[in-house]
Amino acid sequence: MPDMPDTRPATPAMLHADALTLASAAHHSAAIPPAQLLGRVPGAAWVLLALIAVFSVFGPGFLSVANLLNVGTQSTILLLIALPMTLIIMTEGLDLSIGAVLTLCGVVLAMVNISTGSVSLALLAALGVGIAFGLVNGGLVTGLGIPPFVATLGTLGAAQGLALVLTDGQSVVGISDSIPDLYAGTWLGVPIPIWIAFASYALFHWLLYRTRFGAYVFALGGNREALKFAGVSIHRYLIAVYVLGGVMAGIAALLLTARMNAGHPTAAIGMEFDAIAAVAVGGTTFDRGNGWLPGTVLGVLAVGVLRNGLNLLGVPSAVQVAAIGLLVLLVLLIESFKNTAKERA
Repeated sequence: MPDMPDTRPATPAMLHADALTLASAAHHSAAIPPAQLLGRVPGAAWVLLALIAVFSVFGPGFLSVANLLNVGTQSTILLLIALPMTLIIMTEGLDLSIGAVLTLCGVVLAMVNISTGSVSLALLAALGVGIAFGLVNGGLVTGLGIPPFVATLGTLGAAQGLALVLTDGQSVVGISDSIPDLYAGTWLGVPIPIWIAFASYALFHWLLYRTRFGAYVFALGGNREALKFAGVSIHRYLIAVYVLGGVMAGIAALLLTARMNAGHPTAAIGMEFDAIAAVAVGGTTFDRGNGWLPGTVLGVLAVGVLRNGLNLLGVPSAVQVAAIGLLVLLVLLIESFKNTAKERA
């Protein structure tokens, strides 16, 4: 008797397994075979090497150990918000509010610390603000279907306005000495902010490449319809990605406040563009769930080296902003040439 097709309705477990298979396929398609690693290296790597070569010649003291540690320390805050920005962009989203949310978190952290004397309570308050804005961003994008650009542009204005209202446009000073001591401290000769950045990267690497959540992130940008068909809650995972951005903004607020020894209502305004630039420079694209987390680290270092080298040369900050824009265009041009060469090969 011939085998009859299985007409039983799919159970939730079966749908979940199918979704994981589909998402894993999208994830593995982004993996880099060792033989092709060199060809996959983003243009950011070559630009970073070029920047180091140029500034080592023309930038006084650029290659000193103290300055290189300074580059790493100053890049940590940008890395903390560029990591979740990578995941958000991989889901075909965008978060323009993360710089303003970081600023607001820093203001709240400073105010709570001054009023209570507790660093732990201050950090929890900053995390709470970040999570709240992450939930709002995710809800606007997934629940109301508002485009990410428009939704997060609105929350950018809200966060920036709240920071100015809470402080009356003035810096919040008088924080505990232990906060700036954290930024200035070292462990095993390495600045503590670099250790925090390293731990954050390790966590995100594990999340993106070793967990079901990461597999779904790849699929959200590369094969969202398949996830819907398999019964995966797209809204839940999209909201989680934006909440991650809020959490990292709260953690970054601790380092930003420690670095400035105060809560400034405009401290991180515009940093979202540096984060987006670092992600784009690192090779993550705005469609098809194509992202590479190590590339984001390269992009952050490229932006950090560029800013540091231009500072050593006495270049005004306004020109530095233009230079970062040119950096993004240069890397995208390199990637375009690489893709053209692959197509012709």
